[in-house]
Amino acid sequence: MVLITLPDGSSRSYEKEVTGLEIASSIGPRLAKEAIVIKVNGDLWDLNRPIITDAKIEIITRQQPEALEVLRHDAAHLLAEAIKELYPEAQITIGPAIDNGFYYDIYREESFTPADLEKLEQRMAEIVDRDEAIERQVWQRDEAIAYFKSIGEHFKAEIISDLPQNEEVTLYKQGNFVDLCRGPHLPSTARIGKAFKLMKLAGAYWRGDHRNPMLQRIYGTAWATEQQLKNYLHQLEEAEKRDHRKLGREMDLFHLQEESPGAVFWHPKGWEIYQILQNYIRRLIKKSGYVEVNTPIMVDRSLWEASGHWEKFRENMFTSDDDETNVMVVKPMNCPCHVQIFRHGIKSYRDLPLRMAEFGACHRNEPSGSLHGIMRVRAFVQDDAHIFCTPEQITAETKSFCQLLQRAYKDLGFEHVFVKFSDRPEKRAGSDEVWDQAEQALREAALESGLECILNPGEGAFYGPKLEFCLRDAIGREWQCGTFQVDFVLPQRLEAYYVGEDGQKHHPVMLHRAILGSLERFIGVLIEHFAGKFPLWLAPTQVAVAPITDESHDYAQEIADLLNSHDLRVESDFRNEKINYKIRELSLAKVPYIFVVGKREAQERTVAIRRLGGETQEILALENAIAKLRAEAQPPA
Repeated sequence: MVLITLPDGSSRSYEKEVTGLEIASSIGPRLAKEAIVIKVNGDLWDLNRPIITDAKIEIITRQQPEALEVLRHDAAHLLAEAIKELYPEAQITIGPAIDNGFYYDIYREESFTPADLEKLEQRMAEIVDRDEAIERQVWQRDEAIAYFKSIGEHFKAEIISDLPQNEEVTLYKQGNFVDLCRGPHLPSTARIGKAFKLMKLAGAYWRGDHRNPMLQRIYGTAWATEQQLKNYLHQLEEAEKRDHRKLGREMDLFHLQEESPGAVFWHPKGWEIYQILQNYIRRLIKKSGYVEVNTPIMVDRSLWEASGHWEKFRENMFTSDDDETNVMVVKPMNCPCHVQIFRHGIKSYRDLPLRMAEFGACHRNEPSGSLHGIMRVRAFVQDDAHIFCTPEQITAETKSFCQLLQRAYKDLGFEHVFVKFSDRPEKRAGSDEVWDQAEQALREAALESGLECILNPGEGAFYGPKLEFCLRDAIGREWQCGTFQVDFVLPQRLEAYYVGEDGQKHHPVMLHRAILGSLERFIGVLIEHFAGKFPLWLAPTQVAVAPITDESHDYAQEIADLLNSHDLRVESDFRNEKINYKIRELSLAKVPYIFVVGKREAQERTVAIRRLGGETQEILALENAIAKLRAEAQPPA
């Protein structure tokens, strides 16, 4: 007798061993059709794998997030089978599921081409139509090594040889194809469906070692439904159009160059956006009781050793070594420097909370391969702040910050925000008791703030747990920007104290927080979110004046001067070009408004207004046009 307990607490008895598919069928035919795998006592199993002892189970269907990883792994096996059928001389190595898809690394003397990907994709669809059963098999270790060597799959044999002696060797068979795999997999190839597409080719060394053979990596994407695949491909198409690097060139915002990798050269228009954004945050936090400070770019190594950052982040630090005893560090973050300001002079409990903000220039030695436009750089500025408070003030400060952050994101055009709760990492500073206190305080504060948090286990900072605020952009991508961290450790390590109501010294709690994070990265997100079409208050050029003929140049200049006097950001296009060409060029530069003026407009003191993306124009008296623009250009209050 096997007792199966379902997620709702109910149970079912079976006279003998039972499979997940049989359990699903006994519940209902629709569940059996939608089932992907089964979770047995917390582990994912194949639906056809027998359950021989009492167990708690959950049937995982196509609609559930856990199903996607299994579907993508199955798609990788489809690709491997297609490769072996079309190119039998190729050797397969590893093929995992990854975010949004899968890949398989292949050893083959001849290079694959985009045309090969089309053939492989077609053969994968044919394998789905064959409805081949996918069978799990347990092999003896030596038998499995001998088998893969016999069919010329030497990479697979090497993988098995390196497995621990006591580890079970599982193979999966579909049709005539056999692959080494832990699983789980679907019952048959038909169940995988055809919501997949092969995307691109890349290179990779076997086991990531340049001394090993070079492999060819084939990337693909796979989804639960055809509609999800269609949505994803559309998102990629939109993302390509919105690429901040492309728009940055077209709008003349910034550039990057090899002589300073990971650092941004801001052009006048890009720097205008930078300053607008910075000043917006500055106004916002000033009203919320923050004081702004500025700390040195370079600080002696001893401070980073005392804080614990030297041990944790040494490989990401830029240093200047005058001699062995004097190592200066270009600061990768601002936290220890803010503690130094707090320590300067005696602080009382009456001084708390102390909200200390800095647009701090930081530098981190990120790997060159990870750099990406202005989204991932080595030199950046954070809208950083640290709140020094008592334990009793944590909840109120958390609520206040969450309101501040949500207000900012809404002003900047982001309506959808969700929160992750990241708890203690494996490598951390501070005792378990301190971490218990910090995590409990942050959980209670998040609850009091009305936040629904997704647990992100093990991803906290080395000194404390944190909330990570993720926003969703116009095409559905998610970006982690804001952060809020509770830190009991750093003030202790750096000997920061305040005098409590009891007259004794106490360590403050340090709340690390940022709204935008890196300004460079956030501007990249904004560019892609708005596709370069910024709201008027953020646009680097708000209006362009374009005369139709030379006769209207004087009137156009008068308009430009008036707009400037009203603090509107204006440029004039006096080029000897046709007006349609000017409009097209200014539209490509994403200028929100174009004031077109000709002989008639000059005589009647009007302007023809063209809105970016609009097909028509509006004729307004000059005074009314300026008033309209001024009203729309006001930044958030």
